Amino acid sequence: MSPSPRIICRELPSFETSNLDSIRRAFQNSAACELGQPWLRQPEPDFAPAQAHAGWRGGSLLLFVELNDPDIFTRATADNQNFWELGDTFEIFLRPKEQKSYLEVHVAPNNMHLQLRFAGAETAQRVRKAGSFADVLISGEVFQSKTWVLPEARRWFIFADIPAGSVSEKSNPLPGSTWLFSFSRYEYARDRKEPVISSTSSHTIPDFHCQKEWGVMKFAF
Repeated sequence: MSPSPRIICRELPSFETSNLDSIRRAFQNSAACELGQPWLRQPEPDFAPAQAHAGWRGGSLLLFVELNDPDIFTRATADNQNFWELGDTFEIFLRPKEQKSYLEVHVAPNNMHLQLRFAGAETAQRVRKAGSFADVLISGEVFQSKTWVLPEARRWFIFADIPAGSVSEKSNPLPGSTWLFSFSRYEYARDRKEPVISSTSSHTIPDFHCQKEWGVMKFAF
């Protein structure tokens, strides 16, 4: 099994955040990592590839995600629903190396958001056991995103702008910082009962909250 990714997150040039071609050009030389299913000997037959690109600008982590998907859909109708039960969703886990708390956010194809903050690993265990995420939901906007859905090409795209202040408890500048990260995905199809899940992390079992298997992201000066 391959180790989890270690990436250097570099400053990006300016670009139009609402223009897909402009975003592609800005991220063309950025750090990137593939999503896979490392807990399996080989990917499931319905596995669909995805790639996440990372950079920074100003005080934000910027992500551009390209997802192959033969059946793009979600039944989510509002923010902070259980997106992983409602259709396709992309998950972002972020934690500065020196702190215990971490952010988990989701983006659905219709650009709705699920936003969660865990005080630490024990909090994640507690809320999962209780079966309710109400205590860790974040109201209000902690990040911005835009999605493009191209069903004829069987692909969808995400651009996300995540301010460092939404992740870090300290107001440290991004250059020189080190964060742990993981990107994961639930990929549904209407003719399939269970989703195909994947991650950038080297999980031995598909537990996306297992932080010891997350990747490392270093922000370059």
